[in-house]
Amino acid sequence: MTDIETTRRHDGSRDDISGAVDGSLRQDVSYLGSLLGRVLRESGGDELFQAVEDVRAAVIAAYEGADGASLDDAQRLVDALDQGLAEQVARAFTCYFHLSNLAEEHHRVRVLRRRGSEASAAGDSVSATLRQLTDEVGADEASKRLDALRFHPVLTAHPTEARRRAVASSIRRISDLMIDRDRLENDVAVAEAERRLLEEVDTLWRTSPIRTTRPTPLDEVRTAMSIFDQTLFEIVPQVYRLLDDRLLGDAAGREPAVAPAFMRLGTWIGGDRDGNPHVTAEVTRAAADIAAEHVLLGLHRATSRIGGTLTLDEAETPASDELVALAEAQRGMDADVASRIGVRSPHELHRRVLMFVAARIDATRREGAPLAYGHPDELLADLRVVQQSLRAAGAHRSANGDLQGLVWQVETFGFHLAELEVRQHSQVHRTALAELRAADPVAGGEQSTGGEAGSDTAPPARSEMTDEVLAVFRTIADLQKRYGVRAASRYIVSFTQSSADLANVYELAERAMGDEPAPVLDVIPLFETFADLEASTRILDEALQTEAVQQRLAATGRRLEVMLGYSDSSKDVGPVSATFALYAAQARIADWAAENDIELTLFHGRGGALGRGGGPANEAVLAQPPASVDGRFKITEQGEVIFAQYGNKTIAARHVEQMAAATLLASSPSNEQANATAATRFAEVASTMDVASREAFFGLVKADGFASWFAAVTPMEEVGLLALGSRPARRGLSVESLEDLRAIPWVFAWTQARINLAGWYGLGSALEAVGDLDLLREAYATWPLFSAMIKNVEMSLAKTDEHIAREYLALADRDDLAGRVLDEMARTRSWVLAVSGHGEVLDGRPVLSRAVRLRSPYVDALSLLQLRALRAIRVAGGGDPADADHRLLLLSVNGIAAGLQNTG
Repeated sequence: MTDIETTRRHDGSRDDISGAVDGSLRQDVSYLGSLLGRVLRESGGDELFQAVEDVRAAVIAAYEGADGASLDDAQRLVDALDQGLAEQVARAFTCYFHLSNLAEEHHRVRVLRRRGSEASAAGDSVSATLRQLTDEVGADEASKRLDALRFHPVLTAHPTEARRRAVASSIRRISDLMIDRDRLENDVAVAEAERRLLEEVDTLWRTSPIRTTRPTPLDEVRTAMSIFDQTLFEIVPQVYRLLDDRLLGDAAGREPAVAPAFMRLGTWIGGDRDGNPHVTAEVTRAAADIAAEHVLLGLHRATSRIGGTLTLDEAETPASDELVALAEAQRGMDADVASRIGVRSPHELHRRVLMFVAARIDATRREGAPLAYGHPDELLADLRVVQQSLRAAGAHRSANGDLQGLVWQVETFGFHLAELEVRQHSQVHRTALAELRAADPVAGGEQSTGGEAGSDTAPPARSEMTDEVLAVFRTIADLQKRYGVRAASRYIVSFTQSSADLANVYELAERAMGDEPAPVLDVIPLFETFADLEASTRILDEALQTEAVQQRLAATGRRLEVMLGYSDSSKDVGPVSATFALYAAQARIADWAAENDIELTLFHGRGGALGRGGGPANEAVLAQPPASVDGRFKITEQGEVIFAQYGNKTIAARHVEQMAAATLLASSPSNEQANATAATRFAEVASTMDVASREAFFGLVKADGFASWFAAVTPMEEVGLLALGSRPARRGLSVESLEDLRAIPWVFAWTQARINLAGWYGLGSALEAVGDLDLLREAYATWPLFSAMIKNVEMSLAKTDEHIAREYLALADRDDLAGRVLDEMARTRSWVLAVSGHGEVLDGRPVLSRAVRLRSPYVDALSLLQLRALRAIRVAGGGDPADADHRLLLLSVNGIAAGLQNTG
């Protein structure tokens, strides 16, 4: 299997791009493809190899339209494969995509390293952004904004990562070998590297891509921990160091660090129980313990390593009085440990103190150990005593080097690693409180339903659900005692529809703890549906009147967090109206916060796919309403996005810096003025687009029989059989109502069908309703929100294939609905190209465009295999989920997800 030499443009003309892709990337893809070809021949013989090559040639010919070749020809070839061979072909193309993705990541790292510090535009690097801010607001104000900067990614376990952990591990080993191969020069070493690569590619091929069991929440926690261990723990201080070096110049390392620890990490994994019955209080406790174990091990290893290198003799580097006092205090804690350390370094007090600190970190892992730190601030205080002593003795580079990196790690991760956030549906709280109040009418202040006063009638029994709700608050309290309040204080209320939904959480916490103090809680409303977004400021106004919220605001310095859901609002009113509704809601909430003297943090529940608010996140930050960012940006990172953004150290460091720079630049006067001016200038355009897009979207999704038609023309039902994540794909049991379908499978299913409807439907009608092309082009050039929308839809359309889409739409006998989709697809493509001025989607992003076009025919092969399976399943009326057709379908799902990458 090799890369494609020519591809077909949308208008059918052939497009020779064999020389348009970077030579190094082409070589890597070709090399890995050749290794896979060898493995396929060794494993399945000439029959398998030839079948893969025949399918590959057929889909390329159909894609290019060469010599009259058609998709029907390729489909007939795929349909003629016997079942076992069809499954092997599906696995072969899936393996190819894994290797291609790996090669692209490898090349991206190569480019980033080659570029070095050249990427210095404002909004791209923090130091360049700070220079622009200094020009706009002055040095003092720019410095204040840098100190207050916060980038807060929150890892979530949404089921869009279709790869098994075993597959991901195999890919990582191949990636490491490719890195090693780049450094080799002699033939013997190159030959050995190739032998090892073949071994790993063979392992990847032989590893089943389908999970046999659904992962548990703790499996998902452990998967996320691999990202922390492999990248985040190391790259976060590296990003801070890079900024510090740029800010201090030649004085870096000699002067105390000025770069703040601006990143905070959050997680829903093990805490998000909305619709997931597998996340219990016990799971939440275990998730926090696992995370703490990882960060404390990391801190212990780092402290031991730094302490071991701090061999500074006291004669040359005398200890400060504070360090001597700290050493005496340590001896008082445990003389035996202090003596053992002292034997190895009798005249190196800085080293002895830091090695004792390492012993205390190790003890902190063991709850109740005598040497354990009670709070991360205690550890920070000890590290700063060592730093100050080194500086006082003139050892500035020792004070400001790796030791400063350790300080940054403690400031960022604490003892908990990631702030564990609990999420629950508002209706669950209402039900639990109704039960508790019915059983306790005096405390609840409501009429009992268990009988008249004084009667012998027993109060109603408390359900397991209510017991579980109460147990969660006790778990939060325990975690705060163990790891500090920062470890677990945020509690998110899904589908917040009134201020009572927030007050209910505080009441439940009080009831759960009895006579014990309730845990410290920041209760965060999550506005998801269009109606809830419209009602957001009214609900927040009411919340300000509640005693619990007033007390919490007083304790936090009037800080408040509000979460906005991108997924459900898009499924609710369509992607265009959802974009405008979210912008308007943010603007209203930001104004409300200013009027009420609130320091607001907006939490963006964006998914990885375009239909869930995805797309380039740093561009999205810059398109936010004035005053809505204010130097703080919090965002969910989910599914395959976690591994794409944080799986490689170089890419992760780049992503963190870009996001921090965009967060800082978003609040600059120039950026806020650009957004404010555009919002006013194009308010009528937005209104027209909103009405037209919603009418088009509702015309489709509210049509009679739409839900069952959607289930028929996409693999939505079958995707639910794939063990992607611990959370069920639906809130209810029926597909007759889209309200019960989660936004993730809604997007995932449309993507699998190569239609991507959730990312673009309604935009063509919206642009057509405006009609004024000159005005729309002006908006594209000057309105950040509109420009980001068009660019995101271009990406979505690039991964849409009309020819394949027609085959999926033909799976059900509803020409009226299929016609609506195809008409809107053509309308959207036409208007997007007219507005952007491009001849083809993504012409403005040539590297991305070429990558998508190179992949598309191979994805076609998997789509044809999936269509074969779907047709058989539809004819059988569903069939056995364990049969061969379902197995082929699930194999194709994995492959298409790998080929398209941002799928759900």
